Amino acid sequence: MSRHLLFTWPVRVYFQDTDAGGVVYHASYVNFMERARTEWLRTHGYSNAGLMKEFGVVFVVRSMKLDYLRPALLDDMLDVTAQVKDIGRSRITLLQTVRRADELLTEAEVHLVSVSLETFKPVRVPEALRSQWQD
Repeated sequence: MSRHLLFTWPVRVYFQDTDAGGVVYHASYVNFMERARTEWLRTHGYSNAGLMKEFGVVFVVRSMKLDYLRPALLDDMLDVTAQVKDIGRSRITLLQTVRRADELLTEAEVHLVSVSLETFKPVRVPEALRSQWQD
């Protein structure tokens, strides 16, 4: 895992991300992580639309395990990370975190599956991406 580059995306907490007390909703962390994964993919030369057009595939979330350790608050500046843990035939496992400076707030393991746009059945991760992500 250490050979895989850690990608970091900055996120500001807006009012819409919080409850009336200014504490980030648990579901907002999922949105923050989605944004980071989307931008992480762009650093590898692809947008989600580009994957659909060029390869006829899209990555879908199969499962997520999130641990909420500390709350983020209104107007916090956060760093959301994404890092490949493992890659299989059609599956990619990412580790993601949300931090406020050096303070770990949330960590997650996200299992993505490459699926065909036509059938929504699992297909092989495109080789152009696999070669960038494998050890």
